[in-house]
Amino acid sequence: MANGPAEPVAPDAAQTASDIKLIRALLIGIFALLAIYALYFGRDFFLPVVLACLLTLMLTPIVRFLRRHGIPEPVSATFLVLISVIIVGTAGYLLSGPVIKLIDDAPAIGNQLTERLAKLREPFEKMMNITHQVEQVAESAQEPGVQRVVIAQPGIISHAAADLISMSATPAITFVLSLFLLASGTLFYQKIVQSFTRLSEKKRAMRIVYDIEREISHYLLTITLINVGLGTVIGLGMWAIGMPTPFVWGATAALLNFLPYIGAAMNIALVAVIAIVSFDSLLYAMLAPLFVVCCNIIEGQFVTPMIVGRRLEINAVSIFVAVAFWSWLWGLIGALIAVPLLVVIKVFCDHLDGLRHVGNFLAAEQTVENGSEEEERVPAK
Repeated sequence: MANGPAEPVAPDAAQTASDIKLIRALLIGIFALLAIYALYFGRDFFLPVVLACLLTLMLTPIVRFLRRHGIPEPVSATFLVLISVIIVGTAGYLLSGPVIKLIDDAPAIGNQLTERLAKLREPFEKMMNITHQVEQVAESAQEPGVQRVVIAQPGIISHAAADLISMSATPAITFVLSLFLLASGTLFYQKIVQSFTRLSEKKRAMRIVYDIEREISHYLLTITLINVGLGTVIGLGMWAIGMPTPFVWGATAALLNFLPYIGAAMNIALVAVIAIVSFDSLLYAMLAPLFVVCCNIIEGQFVTPMIVGRRLEINAVSIFVAVAFWSWLWGLIGALIAVPLLVVIKVFCDHLDGLRHVGNFLAAEQTVENGSEEEERVPAK
């Protein structure tokens, strides 16, 4: 009896779903790689746009406050942007002279620091001599006539100079774009809401947009004011101790404090080096870095948590990864805005159901949902 034509076999539903998930993951990965490449090669365009958005979010509460008191957005936006330009320009002008002098005196400072710390280096000199002897033995063991090729890598000063040259137009674009964004008021929010059809979706979109704006603007403005206050206190303390150019150390503390952990450590190390070179007594020289340490501890453990709150805290691993990524992508400015951008991403994810797990991953503590903290229950073994 002849067999009939074979019936088509229905594909396995589970296998099909697995293939769809795999394809979706691959597409997301490809999109992420393309986005990173675009941000890296298009930094001259994306960096001022991101800075303008952060500045706009920081100044938006002030514009809203002035509008409620009868001042139109274009007037208040022009005034605030002009004040920002004056502050940044004045700070840059006042810092340029001392910073250039420190860079020029860096070799002399290094020699003086070596002389001051000569006694502390004595226990390590024997190990350094052994290492030098091992290097000599390795060099003598090489085949005769073989030349070593050493590729010189550009230093941090060269990278900084390249960043300054490539981003010469960044401040102008940032401030002008911020002016237009602030003067536009709620125009872009209206455009976002108009893209939805249902009234419930419009209300939900409006609520999410305003919640995100309120939390991010409050965070950015508060952190900026806290850092300015920290820099002022440290600058006055350096002046009282007798440190040279105390204004520089106050401004450095305020700027580097946008980098949690890393910025404070860098500022303490710089202050310690200059204090050791500037003062005759090593014991007195330690007053300056100890004062900076105390100020950073008070700010990090008491002031910022009390004012900003615990909700927007980011875990340390995410902070270090973000700082490393954005510093590689956009240099020093990328490192300084890494944490504010991370907070923006966290707040945005917290307000979207599909991305809430990402916000929970970035948080320093367990996410609070429905007004109460969900307890993690571990099954008994």
